[in-house]
Amino acid sequence: MVAPAYSSLELVRESFDARAPAELAEATQAPAANIPANAHQAHHAQQTDAQEANDALEYLVGVNLARLRAERQLSLDALARASGVSRAMLAQIESGRSVPSIKVLHKIASALKVSVAAFLRRHATNGIEYLPAEQATRLVTSNGRFSARPLFPLSAPASAEFHELRIAPLHAESGSPRPPGTTINLVVSDGTLEIRVHDRAQLLATGDAIVFDADQPHTLRNPGNTEARAYQVTVNAETPPRWHVPADSRRIDDAS
Repeated sequence: MVAPAYSSLELVRESFDARAPAELAEATQAPAANIPANAHQAHHAQQTDAQEANDALEYLVGVNLARLRAERQLSLDALARASGVSRAMLAQIESGRSVPSIKVLHKIASALKVSVAAFLRRHATNGIEYLPAEQATRLVTSNGRFSARPLFPLSAPASAEFHELRIAPLHAESGSPRPPGTTINLVVSDGTLEIRVHDRAQLLATGDAIVFDADQPHTLRNPGNTEARAYQVTVNAETPPRWHVPADSRRIDDAS
């Protein structure tokens, strides 16, 4: 599960000098044609990975488009007239045979009155997802004196996380620093909390809220004699996209 703020692949090369003499001779006498073959294999693997990513994206967009259209009881012809996108293109998108451009997706989204992000949704595929409290998975630490319940779907990575926090009387819970750019917005719903960020402490009464950078050490402490409850929104730092970056487009160090 995704925990709140509280609580590479390695390429291994064999040394050329360490290989047996027979292997050295074989490597030395190997024809130059072997090098392009290896490069071709690597290029083929990259193409395969890219194709698999495209196939997954095509399927996801197609499933969501078909769902959104069906919910509105629109035929392909009706959606084509409303969006300005041809019926043939809509059919190709729904069947996963085509990945539309952002411009095309925007036209379809406007006709369906949804955001473009709705086509990339991996959860709440019917537009809503119910998260019953009795089925929630809680993160419990410190012998039960601190708990965090996620109030968001855990089925996919989230740019923001929403947790309910419960802290026992007189208990202090330290938070692990998050990556730079991560922020936490916390509001106390019951009781009193003291939050310490580095050497600065702030006392929060019921209803008080605070926002702070989560890339620094921080601690929550309940100074009262009853359980404190708070709700916390963590906005994660933006991360680079996960697609492949060709070797010749990587950043060149100033020293080179």
